Amino acid sequence: MRKVNTVRFGEIEIDESKVVHFPQGIPAFEEEHEFLIIPYDEASPYVFLQSLATPDLAFLMTIPFVFFSDYEFEIDDESLTRLGITKQEDLLIYVILTLPGGRVQNMTANLMAPIVINTANMQARQVVLDKSRYNTKHRLFPEKKEGE
Repeated sequence: MRKVNTVRFGEIEIDESKVVHFPQGIPAFEEEHEFLIIPYDEASPYVFLQSLATPDLAFLMTIPFVFFSDYEFEIDDESLTRLGITKQEDLLIYVILTLPGGRVQNMTANLMAPIVINTANMQARQVVLDKSRYNTKHRLFPEKKEGE
């Protein structure tokens, strides 16, 4: 097993079959090609997408349907082909989260550019949705009104 140093998790052993491959990288991180999905904890809906090349690069993600039950989109043919997706059961969808000001109650999800993973071959890509009704900052938790 390969060992990788990370800032958040220390040294971890990598099961090569669990490595997620982004052949084109991630937009703004085109040089990053190998990641590992690490659960925040067993009961949490959150996971980290930890770079295997850059110890301090980890994206917080979630499965969007946990927070947005009506979330839906079509994956373009080019993405399906590049990922080698032949069955819907092989699809795993995540969205990257941000914590404005480091505050959980302000957390937002990038529904405009989901992370699409083919679990059969562990190929992945961030798909930017064209002509989407979604944006990059959908709140996970409703904003509280004064007096609530």
